[in-house]
Amino acid sequence: MNRDKIRQFAGKMWREWRLTIFLVVFVVLPVKASLADFNWVPSGSMKPTILEGDFVFVNKAAYDLRIPLTLRRVATWGNPERGDIVICFSPDEGTRLIKRVVGLPGDLLEMRGNRLFINGQFAQQSPMEPGEAGELAALFEGRRLFAREQLGAVNHAITSNPAVLAFRNFGPIRVPEHQYFVMGDNRDNSRDSRVFGFVDRSAIVGKAVGVAGSFKINDKFQPRIDRFFQELQ
Repeated sequence: MNRDKIRQFAGKMWREWRLTIFLVVFVVLPVKASLADFNWVPSGSMKPTILEGDFVFVNKAAYDLRIPLTLRRVATWGNPERGDIVICFSPDEGTRLIKRVVGLPGDLLEMRGNRLFINGQFAQQSPMEPGEAGELAALFEGRRLFAREQLGAVNHAITSNPAVLAFRNFGPIRVPEHQYFVMGDNRDNSRDSRVFGFVDRSAIVGKAVGVAGSFKINDKFQPRIDRFFQELQ
């Protein structure tokens, strides 16, 4: 193909695709970067709330507005609350994570035997109702404990595995100003603030609000229809 034909071909492609390219570059990417996104979850640190293979919808404008593709805020209208599921970056490796906020700035936190205390008060736990754990209960056949934990206004599910060595005790520790303490709902299998410490407010980039879709990554990506469009608690 000679240069004239190459130029003609390139010109034709540009005329046909320029509107699409404009929309992607100046509309889709900024919206995805600053307002909303989908987060693929490959690990089980948030079981039983979030499973491997979930596509989680993230509201990036839940707390603030940021310059696309940066952590720089141009406006702030809120801060994470206790119990929120957030997307954040770990302070040690800069890894993108999905975790639950359990400690706010100024909180005094302590964990004794996997029982969480906030400002001296036990975060109440109650056994989960039969069937609430869904496929996980059948999968683990009694090897795990499932419960519901009250974090402020949020009542959410947690799980633990008494048979494994885990980080079940810490503190008491005070959460510094502008910092947050995050944990996974899978309490004995989560790399979180118990390992890497507090997460700075600037490293929290959005709030996970629902499951858009879910697929069994270890079973030929079979869809979990019952999890589609499910609100997260």
